[in-house]
Amino acid sequence: MSGAGKKVAEAAAKAVSKAKGGVGIDWDGMGKLLVSDEARKEFVNLRRAFDEVNHTLQTKFSQEPEPIDWEYYRKGIGSRLVDMYKEAYDSIEIPKYVDTVTPQYKPKFEALLVELKEAEQKSLKESERLEKEIADVQEMKKKLSTMTADEYFAKHPELKQKFDDEIRNDYWGY
Repeated sequence: MSGAGKKVAEAAAKAVSKAKGGVGIDWDGMGKLLVSDEARKEFVNLRRAFDEVNHTLQTKFSQEPEPIDWEYYRKGIGSRLVDMYKEAYDSIEIPKYVDTVTPQYKPKFEALLVELKEAEQKSLKESERLEKEIADVQEMKKKLSTMTADEYFAKHPELKQKFDDEIRNDYWGY
């Protein structure tokens, strides 16, 4: 686990930087970091939903409509009716989309990345502490059959103090 948090943070930062640059998201790189089957399943669902929305945005909403051949309709329907429709069509103003959501959530996302880095550092420190504790327990397990009470109490002086206090106070556990 010691390097997993760092890998996730780097993948998230890389995905954000690629998305900003217009290159895309490194889905394969992020997919390699997943360990459980449930996470992989959710990741596939997320990727599919993202691709569908992105495809819709790229195809339907970003293309300009084809120009209307008004002359063709004038010949078949009549110029008075077509001119009325053309005037109404030309008066329609379609507002351009202004992204107001990204500026609101960009600082929140940046703050989450900072929080992720801090959590990663805490996780690495805790991982080191736990690895040291595991090594101590394994060492103790190896030496337990040949260890004397004095050697044990040298490593755990608080227990020696507790036993000495119990003996001194004539408390024998019953």
